[in-house]
Parts: sequence; structure tokens; C-alpha cells
Amino acid sequence: MHNWIIPEWPAPNNVKALFTTRIGGTSSGPNGIYATLNLGDHVNDCSTNVAKNRLLLRNHLPAEPKWLRQVHGVLPMWVDDYSTAREGDAAMSRRCGTVCAVLVADCLPIFLCDPAGTMVGVIHAGWRGLAGGIIEKTVTEMNSGDTRLMAWLGPAIGPDYFEVGEEVREAFVNQDNKSRIAFVPQHEKKEDKWFANIFLLARQRLVTAGVTEIYGGENCTYSNPAEFYSYRRDGETGRMAALIWLAP
Repeated sequence: MHNWIIPEWPAPNNVKALFTTRIGGTSSGPNGIYATLNLGDHVNDCSTNVAKNRLLLRNHLPAEPKWLRQVHGVLPMWVDDYSTAREGDAAMSRRCGTVCAVLVADCLPIFLCDPAGTMVGVIHAGWRGLAGGIIEKTVTEMNSGDTRLMAWLGPAIGPDYFEVGEEVREAFVNQDNKSRIAFVPQHEKKEDKWFANIFLLARQRLVTAGVTEIYGGENCTYSNPAEFYSYRRDGETGRMAALIWLAP
């Protein structure tokens, strides 16, 4: 039995997607910080264990994922013709069998596809990427003519745990006043601290970009240590993968 999360959304049958949890791998690390299915090769985990975990995953995919060098930026990449990792924070494909992938541990993975099943994409959306326009840039790249996209929001840090400073709130509110409702003052009366709802911020930006069919957004990584890695909760930790591809 595999502990993937399969998106529940009305995607075409040829659109395949999954989100890995931390369960079912070979990693451990001091105090079990990488236990067990860590897929991040940049977090000081044993490289042999990461390779074993990626092989476990690869056995259930049509091809090796097109891993990106993620930098919390705003660059979406068409990855069909890439043989080595490129810098970017969203992967897109129009070709059957190309596996788009992003790694996360609190940041929001956003899956995208069109109703005809001709293209797919996945976004790594932390607050910097969201504020910088990673959603808008990716949707623009995938929109050709009257293309209509749908989205599924994967597991990310929940609104009761994502504490941010005033500068983060201002980065959104200064662009769109509607984003005010996504920030709640910190209950412990910390000055200029807010709890941010990354799911709501993403929904607002998706709708503004023309994506109105939006699903998911129920799973909090921070509050479920048995199932999910969380950078905010644990500091040094593993990474989970969000993957999407077109089947024949």
C-alpha cells in the first residue's frame, strides 16, 4: 500500500497526479528528521537513501520526474525537452509521459490542467512566489486562446500556523486590498505578526488569473507530523513531491 494523496478533482482521465507523504521510504537521520520518504536531495539527508526513495517513487511513474532547482521565484518552465534540472518554480508539459514535479514542505503545491487533457502543470507557491506572481505567470504560459484551466491545492501550512510579519501582509495588500481577509492578527499579541491563509491567497490569485474551478486546500502540513514534513514546524526536515503528467 502506498501513502500517496491522489487529487480529488474532475480532471480528464488521462491526467494523472499524486502527492507523496513522508511515509513509506528508507530515510531516517538524527531523531528521525527525514523519516521516511524524503525526496529532497538538498536537505543533508543521506544521498543513498534519497536515491532509494526516488527509485521507489519512480517505479510508479512513466518516467523520471523533471526535477527543478527551486528558488522561491516566479519562473514557470516547459520541461518536456529538459534532460537536466533547470531553475524554476513551476513545471509544465504538453507531452504524454513527461512528469512535472515540485518539492515542498509547507509551501503550497498547485496542480493545473485543462479540461481537454492536453496540458498539465504544477506550481511551488510559497509566499514570495505568490506575491511575485508565480500563479499569474504560469496560467498565462498555459493559456492559449480560450483555454480554461482547473486547479487542485495540495497540502501546505494551515492558516492557524503560518505566522508572518507585517512586510508579508503588505506585499499582498498593497497589490490587492481583497487579500486583507487572508490575514488574521496573532492571538498572542505579537506586534506586527499575522496568521496568513496561503490557501485563500492562492484562490484569490487563481480567480484573478481566470481559474475559477479550484479544488483541494484541506490538508495542513504543520499540524500533521505523522503524515507530512513541515519546515516551519521542524526546521531541518525532508521534502514531499507533487507530481502530474499526461497518460496516453
